[in-house]
Amino acid sequence: MHQPALRIGIDIGGTFTDFVVFDQSRGHYYTFKILSTPRAPEEAVLDGLSKSDDQIPDAQSPIESIVHGSTVATNALIERKGARTALVTTFGFRDILTIGRQNRVQIYDFFSDRPPPLISSEDCFEITERVDCNGKVLTPLNEGEIPSLVKSLSTRNIESVAINLLFSFQYPAHEQQIVTALRETGFFVSASSEILPEFREYERASTTAINAYVTPILNRYIGNLESALRETSTDFRIMQSNGGSIRASQARTEAVRSILSGPAGGVVGALYTAQAAGFNNVITFDMGGTSTDVSLSEGEIQVTTEAEVGGLPLRIPVVDIHTVGAGGGSIAHIDAGGALRVGPQSAGADPGPVCYDRGGCEPTVTDANVALGRLAPEHFLDGNMKLDVGAATDAMEKLSGHAGLIPSPGLTHAQTAALGVIEVANAHMQRALRVISVERGFDPRDFTLGSFGGAGGLHACNLARELGMQQVFVPRGASTLSAFGMLTADVIKDYVQTVMLPGDSSYEELERLAAQMVKRGQREVQAEGVPRNLTTIKRDLDMRYRGQSYEISVPMTPNFIQEFHNAHDKVYGHSDAAAQVEIVNVRLRAIGAIVPPSLPKSNVGPSNPAAALLEYKRVVVTHALVKIPFFLGGKLRPGHAITGPAMIVQPDTTIFLSEGDSVTVDEHFNLVIRIALS
Repeated sequence: MHQPALRIGIDIGGTFTDFVVFDQSRGHYYTFKILSTPRAPEEAVLDGLSKSDDQIPDAQSPIESIVHGSTVATNALIERKGARTALVTTFGFRDILTIGRQNRVQIYDFFSDRPPPLISSEDCFEITERVDCNGKVLTPLNEGEIPSLVKSLSTRNIESVAINLLFSFQYPAHEQQIVTALRETGFFVSASSEILPEFREYERASTTAINAYVTPILNRYIGNLESALRETSTDFRIMQSNGGSIRASQARTEAVRSILSGPAGGVVGALYTAQAAGFNNVITFDMGGTSTDVSLSEGEIQVTTEAEVGGLPLRIPVVDIHTVGAGGGSIAHIDAGGALRVGPQSAGADPGPVCYDRGGCEPTVTDANVALGRLAPEHFLDGNMKLDVGAATDAMEKLSGHAGLIPSPGLTHAQTAALGVIEVANAHMQRALRVISVERGFDPRDFTLGSFGGAGGLHACNLARELGMQQVFVPRGASTLSAFGMLTADVIKDYVQTVMLPGDSSYEELERLAAQMVKRGQREVQAEGVPRNLTTIKRDLDMRYRGQSYEISVPMTPNFIQEFHNAHDKVYGHSDAAAQVEIVNVRLRAIGAIVPPSLPKSNVGPSNPAAALLEYKRVVVTHALVKIPFFLGGKLRPGHAITGPAMIVQPDTTIFLSEGDSVTVDEHFNLVIRIALS
C-alpha cells in the first residue's frame, strides 16, 4: 500500500499553536490546536508534530514538508529580548538610530516618547569611509581600523552586528569588506546592502538593525527544530511577512523577513478560500487570543513597504496588516478615570482566561463570552478543554463591582459587565477595520468580511453590521486558517534597487537595470525547488512627482508614466501630467507557484439543519436573555440554512448569529452569512 506523505502548516499564536495536517494521497486535511508554550515555543511545535499521525485514522505517514509561521522574532523585537547587537556606520553617523525622524505619532502630546533604539549609543561604532549619492568613493575604507573594531566588539560581548554605511546601496564594496572580516571572527553580521539596498538612511538602518537583533534568536529556535527533524527528510520552510515562504536556512540569516509571518499566513489562507467560494473583494478579520489582525484584499493581497513593528520602521515588503490589541485573551480592567478598558494586555496561554482554570484571575473577552452564554463549555476545542463558567461569571461580577455598574433590566451584574467588555472590544476592532478601508478610500460595503481566528466568529456579524457590510464569510477550519494559509503560500522573493532616474528614462534602460534582479530571482526561486516554468516575475517602479517625499508603486510597463499619473489620481484625487516625474526604485518579485491543498467539496443538499441541532440554551442577545438553538458545525452539510439568533459550535471556534442574520453552508463547507441590516 502506498504510504501517504503529509504537508503540515504550523502557526504559533499567543494562546494556541495551530496545526493543519494535509494528507496528499487522500486529499484530506485535519486540524488541531494545543496550548502554546511561550517560554520555549518549540516544545508546543514538537509536541504537535509527535501527535500529527494521531490525527489521520489508520495511517502512519512520513512528513514531507513543514511550513512554519513563528512569533519568535516578533516577540524578541516587541519584548526587547533580542541579541546584544552593535551598529557600524560611516564616520559621523553613529547616532542615526537615536536621531531617527522628526515625525511625532501623537503630535499634540508633549509627553509622548519614541521607543528607544534597539542599539544603545555605546554599541554604535564608526569607521572611516565615505561614498557620495552616485556611488563614487570620496574616502576609501580604512581597513586598518577593522582589527580595533573587532576587539571593541569582543570586549563588549557583542553577538550580532548591523552594518549600515552611507549610500551602500550604490556602492556595497565597503560594507562587504567589513562583512567578510567580521564573519571570519565569528560574529553574525547583517549588512544593509544585502537586506535593503534602498535609499532613506534611517529606515535602512532600522531594518538592518532589526534583522541583526532578532536573527540570532530565530536562528537558535529553528536550529532546535531542525535538530529534532534531522533524521527525517522533511522540507522545513518558514512563512515570510510578504505572503510567501522561504527555506529555513534563509530565515536563519534574514529573520526580519518573518516578523509578521503568522498574520500573513492568515491573509493568504483567507483570500485563497474566499476566492474559491467566489468572493474576490475581501476584508480579512483574524481575531486570535492576543490580538486582532485586519487586512484588505481587492482581488489580490495588498503589500506595503511602510510597516512599523514596536514603533520601529520596517521597510521590507510585508502584507499590509493593521493590528490592535484586542483578542479573546485581552484583559478587561477599569482605568484611573473609572472607564472600562479592554487590552492591549493579554492573559496569553499561561495562565490564560479565568475560564480556562489554569490560574488566570483577570477577566478577559473570552470570559465575557462565557458569562453571556455564547460558548458551549462542554464542546470547547471539540470537548478536549472544559471551561469553568462559574469562575468566568465571578470574574465579571468583580469587574462590575469595580466599575460600579448598574445592571440592565433582566440581566445580572456579571452579564451587564460582560456586555460592556464585548462592546468595548468591538469598538477597538471596528476602528481597525475602518483604518484599512474607509481611511484608505475603500467603502467596506463593497467587500465581504472574511472572519477567522479562534474568537472571530463570535464578533464578526456585529462588526459587519456596524460597518454596513452585507456579508460575512467564515471558511471551514477558520480557527486554524493561518496555518492552512501557509500550505497555500507560494515561494516569493522580493528585491529592490534605488536608481533615482528622471521620468523620461527609456523603458529599455529600466529593463537593463532590472535584468540582474530578474536573473537572481529566477535562480533563487529555482534553488527553492520550484521549476522555472512555474516561476513568474513581477516588476514595479516606485515613482513620484519631483519634490515629493513619498512614492507610489506602479507596474513596470512601457506605459509606466501614464500608469503613475493614473495611480496618483486614484490614491490622492489629483494628478499633473505636465509635472516632472522621478523613478526612485526598481522592485522585483519572483514568485514560484506551488500546488495548494485541495478544498473539500460536496454536493448541495436539503436546507433543513435538524440533524446538526445540539440543544437550546439561554444566551444574552442584544441586552436580553433569550433561549436560542446551538448547532454542531461538524454536522452541518452543504445546503443547510440557519436563521439567527443561533450559535454554531465548530470544533475549534464558535459563530454567533444575531436576530435576522442568516447563514447557508456552501459546497466547500464554508459558512456564508447574510447580515440583517437595520
